[in-house]
Amino acid sequence: MSISQASAPAAMSRAFWLGFAAYLVPSFPIAYVWHLVLFAPAYHDLGIYRDDVIVPFGLMSMLIQGAVYSWLYPRVFAVRAPVLRNGLIYGAGLALLSWSYTTLAVAAKNIMTSVPDYVALETGFTLMQFVIVGPLIGWAYRR
Repeated sequence: MSISQASAPAAMSRAFWLGFAAYLVPSFPIAYVWHLVLFAPAYHDLGIYRDDVIVPFGLMSMLIQGAVYSWLYPRVFAVRAPVLRNGLIYGAGLALLSWSYTTLAVAAKNIMTSVPDYVALETGFTLMQFVIVGPLIGWAYRR
């Protein structure tokens, strides 16, 4: 076994944790400010949120997402490929996937005062989140 082969798991482990942080560190504050501060009145008017939002559940959800999204990146893209381009492509793919279950599925199942308002708010949030997070995860796996 060569030295580069022996250090590959350590480098991938480091990249995994950097990718995990690249998702979690911006996502949690963006989500908190977007949903519970900046647009809190709009979400309240939609009538879909509980009065006592369980923030630790949101954080737990993001911990799981961060682990999966970071683990998946090197399995989708070659690590030596252009970071910004692949990060934006990855972010677009994650945004579409996330939008399908955090926006479309929620709008389909939950009672709310305005489905178009909800879709607009969540679409804006999803785009903002993944335009930032996709390239950061790509950067975490750069070589």
